Amino acid sequence: MNPAVSNIVVMLVMMQVSKKFDWENPNTIFYVRILYVSCISFCLALYLFVRQKIVKKNELTTFKYFSDPNPMSGETEGKLVITTIKDYDLQQVNAQIKGIFTGVAMMGFMHLYMKYTNPLLMQSINPVKSAFESKVVKVHLFNQEAKGDLARPFKAAPLFGGASTPAKTDKQSIEKAEVSGSGGIKEE
Repeated sequence: MNPAVSNIVVMLVMMQVSKKFDWENPNTIFYVRILYVSCISFCLALYLFVRQKIVKKNELTTFKYFSDPNPMSGETEGKLVITTIKDYDLQQVNAQIKGIFTGVAMMGFMHLYMKYTNPLLMQSINPVKSAFESKVVKVHLFNQEAKGDLARPFKAAPLFGGASTPAKTDKQSIEKAEVSGSGGIKEE
């Protein structure tokens, strides 16, 4: 199932479950806070463990790909990126960790400042689900082979099962970019 669709299904189910809770009871709020902090801590520990495995594996195989274009800056084509598997995977797991902290900041604002309590329950499940659906976690924690859907560079699943455009990794496109001088960002 597509992760975007499953996120919607999980949200709808969690909304129905949250209706069963007595949100006026301080004990309920206390236990839901514990659940939220536990889930976030688990996800953070999982990503840090995967990060440690990436560093320990130290896979220095170089690969080239085109980054996604940034339509906000007027880019129509991505730039050629030259990196190692280790650096690419570290970049991916660091983005996941940053996402955890962004989610915590948003929940902190919504719960502590705006006094919303229902999203705590709903946002306890989503980070765990996302962590186990993460391609970098599948490759390094579950030792799945980096082929097919898990091939680098990782592509985000398209919303509602639409077709995604594969990243240009073919030799002809890369050589054309190298010769024309329109690329070659080396990530260190």
